[in-house]
Amino acid sequence: MNKALEIAQWMSKNDQIAINFGMKVTEADLGRCVVEMEVTDKMLNAVGITHGAAIYALADFAFAVASNSYGQVAVALNAHISFPASSKKGNILKAIAKEETSTKHTAIYRIEIKREDGVLVGLFTGTVFKRNDKVEDWMR
Repeated sequence: MNKALEIAQWMSKNDQIAINFGMKVTEADLGRCVVEMEVTDKMLNAVGITHGAAIYALADFAFAVASNSYGQVAVALNAHISFPASSKKGNILKAIAKEETSTKHTAIYRIEIKREDGVLVGLFTGTVFKRNDKVEDWMR
C-alpha cells in the first residue's frame, strides 16, 4: 500500500466530520485525492438544497487528505469556496483535490466538487502551512 493511501485511510477512520457525513476516500496519491459523499436529509438547508457547510466540509476533508499525503502534517492557513450550482438529497458529490504549487513551508490546493452528472457545485482553494511534525507520529 502506498504511503498516501495509508494516511488517507487513517484520516478517514479518525476525522469525525468525515465519519459523520459518510465521506469515503476513493483515490489517494501524493498531493491529490478523491473523496465522495452522498447528500442526505441532514445536509439540506431550509430550501431543500445541499447546505454550503456540507459541501465545504467535503472539500475541506479532501484538502486535508491531499495536503497531508506526503507524511508531513499540514494545516490550513486559509480557504475560499464558490458554489456555482446546487445539489440535492441523493446526489453523490465527488471532491477532486489537487496540489497546485508547493514550497518548503506552504502549499496551495484546488478542490473541485462535482455532482455525479459532472456539474461543478463547488470550487475550493486553500493554502496549508507545513508543520515540522509527521503524520506518522499521530498515527501511533
